[in-house]
Amino acid sequence: MSAAVIVLEDGMVLPCRSVGAPGTALGEMVFTTGMNGYQEAVTDPSYLGQILTFSAPMIGNYGTGDQALESGRVWPGAVIATRIGDSPGVAGPVGFRSWLIAQGVVAVEDADTRRLVRHLRDHGAMRGGVSTELGAEELLALVREHPPLDDRDLSLEAAGARRSLGDNGPTIVAVDCGMKQGILDGLAGSGMRVEVVPAGTTAEAILALGPDGVFISNGPGDPAACVPVIDALSGVLGKVPVFGICLGHQLLSHALGLRTEKLPFGHRGANHPVQRAEDGVVEITVQNHGYAVVADSLPDGVEVTRTSLFDGSVEGIAAPELLAASVQYHPEARPGPHDATYLFRAFRDRVAS
Repeated sequence: MSAAVIVLEDGMVLPCRSVGAPGTALGEMVFTTGMNGYQEAVTDPSYLGQILTFSAPMIGNYGTGDQALESGRVWPGAVIATRIGDSPGVAGPVGFRSWLIAQGVVAVEDADTRRLVRHLRDHGAMRGGVSTELGAEELLALVREHPPLDDRDLSLEAAGARRSLGDNGPTIVAVDCGMKQGILDGLAGSGMRVEVVPAGTTAEAILALGPDGVFISNGPGDPAACVPVIDALSGVLGKVPVFGICLGHQLLSHALGLRTEKLPFGHRGANHPVQRAEDGVVEITVQNHGYAVVADSLPDGVEVTRTSLFDGSVEGIAAPELLAASVQYHPEARPGPHDATYLFRAFRDRVAS
């Protein structure tokens, strides 16, 4: 273990110690309030371009295993925590700290994460850096030169290869903007045959596959910058049912004429209450996003279906005449809660009707 340093673009400096791979990482500094699901979190492609802080006092206390992977790699540039455990457990025989080292991830502990999280809540999302090899002054210069996430389309970089899952049921074309494996499993597990295509696939190419429905996945970056996916969505709306999750919710909103804006510090955690407009039911949801849909002026035929009980932000929209709907949160929610898993079955019922 060696000394390391965390720096934010406004000059805040926090000492810490390295428990991962040596190196320097730059990106948008974000935090999650989730107390478990740490391996799922760091393998979520939505964290591309970011540095992830865990606000829980300790993470990594039940090991790691392949069943918890949401993709084949770690996406945050670095991981920050107060304590990172390294013992085997119910998730697998390899400790989280050892797994991070094997993955080549910069990881630090003994950081004042309470101070860091409060600072981000008070001052908003900002760029940051973590280094085991640079001093604070040199690292701060690099942080201030690093491009922000605004206006960056990262969906092409985060997307996986063309692939298929499931053998029976209606055919869904899933546009991969950085899709979690749990979402793919949720679609196929609900009785759909899923054809995954990468972000950037045109509407013509999507429709040429003869889908019964189109799905748009989660992913990283500024939704307003994902013009190729927004254009593709505009070309399929009204022709087949469409369902979007997280970034997919934001991209569908853009295709319908709404806009998005940057949240002060984002929603990341497993305890976000969302209320359904149709019946007032509250769902406890998993979320991971830094932008939100703005519904100050709804286009004709578009309605808000769900709202955050934390800050009133838009958590779901629908355009019934165009057979389109989306939610901001994650119904697959690995490792939980599972209040919203029914949405995959609801989508299957829509495309099968």
